[in-house]
Amino acid sequence: MVKHATKTFRVLTTLAVATATTLGAGAAQAQTERLAFSGGPDGGTFQYFSNGISTRLSRTMDGVDVSNMASAGSVENLRRVNSRDADFGIVYSGDMYLGLSGKLTNDTRKYRNAKAVSYLYGAPAHLIVLDGSGITEVSQLEGKNVAVGPAGSGAAASAQRFFESVGLWDNITPQYIGYNQGASALGDRQIDALWVFAGFPNASVIQAASSNDIRLLQVHEAASQGTLFQDHPYYAEVTIPAGTYPGVDYDVVTVQDSALWVAGRHLSADRVADSLKQIYSEEGLTFMRSVSQAASAMSIDSGTLGIVTPLHDGAKAFWTEQGKTLTDQQQ
Repeated sequence: MVKHATKTFRVLTTLAVATATTLGAGAAQAQTERLAFSGGPDGGTFQYFSNGISTRLSRTMDGVDVSNMASAGSVENLRRVNSRDADFGIVYSGDMYLGLSGKLTNDTRKYRNAKAVSYLYGAPAHLIVLDGSGITEVSQLEGKNVAVGPAGSGAAASAQRFFESVGLWDNITPQYIGYNQGASALGDRQIDALWVFAGFPNASVIQAASSNDIRLLQVHEAASQGTLFQDHPYYAEVTIPAGTYPGVDYDVVTVQDSALWVAGRHLSADRVADSLKQIYSEEGLTFMRSVSQAASAMSIDSGTLGIVTPLHDGAKAFWTEQGKTLTDQQQ
């Protein structure tokens, strides 16, 4: 009788332990917050930053798993974050500005659920042609095939704004392909020019320069003669220094937008503030600079540069704690 009772007790104990283990594993799994970070196309700086931030947050934040999502780029990221199909993303300041007021190209929706978190880096325009093509000025692209980035990307949107401002949009044939594909197409003479809107040095521009003699056109000169700065005040002048790319031994004066880290309004202020703490710590910034040279622009000092739309509540708290005075636009 005692033997039977002991056996029964052991069985019940085993079942209890198994049940507790299963429930414990399930509880731990349930406590993991899974977040999505919408990045960019292959070869683009967006993808490096998205992957870097996702990796860093997943490693350093307890109970959080952040996955990196490929994307067409800025505009698609804005739409995903706004609709909660992604939690974080990288969006150009210009697209945030236009999206907030319903002025994106062929899109009158107002994107009010995506909020700025921080400035990541300046994204300058590269306009690349083959050195032997005879094209030395932007105006000579009339009637030419120009790769402008994937449809729905910030690169394509910025290309349209630029070429419209200089009166050429209706006189070029845009090719909606990614940077790596565009670099290959330029080398194969399938296109006449490649537009890349990304931090420098950019891998796809290096790819094009490694296989061909290239020329970077002076974009700012053309922009200053058109209406870009009047129509789009978030663009600024920037210089790509001589020697940044193989064979380009002269300064290239161009225009840039600001690439911003953005978050959905649905995320808690604590989650966003903690994410910023992980990335803008000394260790976090060192890690990001190992991911992309463009991350050298990231710092506490530059954290709110180029932001002309409201910050997420968590970002407001973080940057105020860092001693930043927020502008009326950022409130």
